[in-house]
Amino acid sequence: MSEIDLHIHSTASDGTFTPSQLVSHALEKGLKAIALTDHDTTGGLEEALKAGREHDLEVIPGCELSVDYPGLMDILGLWLRPEAPALNRALKELREKRNARNEIIIEKLQKQGVDITYNEVRKLAGKASIGRPHISRVLMNKGVVSSVQESFNRYLGSSGTAYVPKQKFSPEKAVSVLKDEGALVVLAHPCSLGINGRDLYQELIRLKELGLDGMEVFYPEHSRAQTEQYAAMCRKLDLLPTGGSDFHGTVKPGIELGTGKGNLNLSYSILQDLKNKRLELGLWL
Repeated sequence: MSEIDLHIHSTASDGTFTPSQLVSHALEKGLKAIALTDHDTTGGLEEALKAGREHDLEVIPGCELSVDYPGLMDILGLWLRPEAPALNRALKELREKRNARNEIIIEKLQKQGVDITYNEVRKLAGKASIGRPHISRVLMNKGVVSSVQESFNRYLGSSGTAYVPKQKFSPEKAVSVLKDEGALVVLAHPCSLGINGRDLYQELIRLKELGLDGMEVFYPEHSRAQTEQYAAMCRKLDLLPTGGSDFHGTVKPGIELGTGKGNLNLSYSILQDLKNKRLELGLWL
């Protein structure tokens, strides 16, 4: 049984559990600690931390930043204060650009005869930062598509008829703004970069020079061979191995909190090593 999960999403971004519900769900799963890492927002951290204190669950406040890269690159920041002024200023600018992107996506859908409005999507998203999963849910609610996969295949994915590229941070910007906030910086799901072997090793060297502290070794989509390879790279480069399920709730069926697809067994010792690193650096816990 896993004791921790350091990669989780709530309704503050594109998950279906509120931060408080995640805390309750984590306790049901027997977890000792979780990290809330919503996409490009710190909006759920205060609620998660409060619920964690009330129910005696350790909550690590974090986020997951989308990064501009030929493959899919996401970078996690762990131990972020909810107010995170430098990060939130940068995210505000990014959200403004993405809101314009969402409006263009809606306009493209409307031109294709799809009955959808921006106000409908905004209402469904509530206080969360609007993204394609919210548009997808509106399309499903209205019977335009029957699944998330269909909505992305037909309309919202990179080959879809309403696709618009997403504005993202550069790797340099993502790492620097997280470092400015005193966070530990972790490369999420390295399998998504689309590179391996020597190319991945060289990319990790570059990211470490920027300030990378660790890499997500344990992840539901990693094969056993990949997990072993990533762990070996961490040892060689003195990076901290981390792990998480990337739990989103019902929008990612088959991925469960703590265990992913049933292939995760995350020990608290992973988190303890991260905490020891922060103590060495004189950073808060």
